[in-house]
Amino acid sequence: MQVLNIKGHEFAAPVVKDSFSRRAMHFKNMIITSLKQLGINADQVDVELQGIASRKVAASASWFRDGHRMHYSYNGAKSYAENLSVVWTVIALEVNDVISGKKSIQDFTGEFSEDEDVEKKRKAARETLGVKEDSLDLDEIDQKYKALAKKHHPDRPDGNAEEFKRVNEAHKILKRELQ
Repeated sequence: MQVLNIKGHEFAAPVVKDSFSRRAMHFKNMIITSLKQLGINADQVDVELQGIASRKVAASASWFRDGHRMHYSYNGAKSYAENLSVVWTVIALEVNDVISGKKSIQDFTGEFSEDEDVEKKRKAARETLGVKEDSLDLDEIDQKYKALAKKHHPDRPDGNAEEFKRVNEAHKILKRELQ
């Protein structure tokens, strides 16, 4: 059994072996139900279902609260249905933290707030750091970041402050996604 550690929550990685589309619909409904606990209406939640939920495709959910666009996506599982299960689990655990008082609603909002072009930024960040477009390996990303940050550091004779800032921003974007 593989254990995932996401946003400080540890849980078993989902395994979906059949009825992928039905299960994906179930996970979508569970995401909506979880967010309703925070007063977020179903019409403020967007979970686009994939036609073939057994394919390896990233899953994501976006929702709005008090003028903030929030988003969470995952692409580390073998199928869209399993990815959507992870999205649901993370959202449900975070909602439970708000309800139990472990986390404020402002912290919740801050952790999930994203620009509408977040996927483009993540793709560009992976290109900047020189990792594969679908890389989810934070250790690999950290290694590439450290090497590039060292190479471009402004205190070095051949350093480049603008490139150093770009590398730092790319690392920050991916670290936020993967932690």
